[in-house]
Amino acid sequence: HVQLVESGGGSVQAGGSLRLSCDTSGDTYSRTCMGWFRQAPGKEREGVAAVSSGNFNWQYADFVKGRFTISREGPTIYLQMNNLEPDDTAVYYCATSTHWGKWSIPSFAEYWGHGTQVTVS
Repeated sequence: HVQLVESGGGSVQAGGSLRLSCDTSGDTYSRTCMGWFRQAPGKEREGVAAVSSGNFNWQYADFVKGRFTISREGPTIYLQMNNLEPDDTAVYYCATSTHWGKWSIPSFAEYWGHGTQVTVS
């Protein structure tokens, strides 16, 4: 059984930074990858970034390239978010997936955290 707990969300002004954390427990290393998703009000959930289980590969959505960085240290997954924009306002979720090629598609994710709110004004 896998458990994911996100933290680090908050309210910041445009141009600011936040670092999200996802504390994991259970067998996350057998999953192909770990990723961050987000869902803004009235919008569908979308993939933000993913890191492979071996921590050797990363993937990013075009809208965060150059601003966000995903990393993994032991059982914790991080999402460093810099130069935040109002359009980044959303609930951010950590998830596992067994499909590296479909990392950004929510329906291919297995386990989800409960999310952490990020608000950029």
